[in-house]
Amino acid sequence: MNWSTSLRRIFVGSPAASAILYGVTIIALLWLGAAGVVDLIAKRGQLNDTHAQLAQFSERKRPGGSSAAGSATSPGRSVFVEGRTVTIAGAALVQRLTEAISKAGGSVLSTQVELPQPRGNANLISVVASCELEQPALQELLYDLEGGLPFLFVDQLHVQQPLAAAAGGAGRLTVLVTVSGQWQGSM
Repeated sequence: MNWSTSLRRIFVGSPAASAILYGVTIIALLWLGAAGVVDLIAKRGQLNDTHAQLAQFSERKRPGGSSAAGSATSPGRSVFVEGRTVTIAGAALVQRLTEAISKAGGSVLSTQVELPQPRGNANLISVVASCELEQPALQELLYDLEGGLPFLFVDQLHVQQPLAAAAGGAGRLTVLVTVSGQWQGSM
């Protein structure tokens, strides 16, 4: 007698055992179906999140995008510093930096454009600016520079508090900041 014959004898001879096997099979199939539906719902959520991120990146990249990072940007909303020549791109970078300082409530003391070196990155433009602003405005300035368009990087930051202000606890900070951006080159 083999195992299939003994199983047939148990289930054919016992309606209770057949009902239990039927119930267990139905429960297993329902569990598998529910697990599949839960997995599909989770994958749908991941897909929606991915589409939302893609839309956010597309808005930031598109010239007419309405993203928050693009609100304080130069007129083409490009990730690169714009300009037909490196000199024009340097002037655009100075304009972007002075606008950010003014927006933070500071005043620009001086600026200097550092054009690309022949042996360095030929498309990296830097601007050194000296300015005065209040301490809470410094964080706002840095966020505006690094969070907006074009993509800018703060290379150096030197902050000095005047001696008279250090004793009295008030006064404006003197800030020397070096900001760089990538120029796409002549188009």
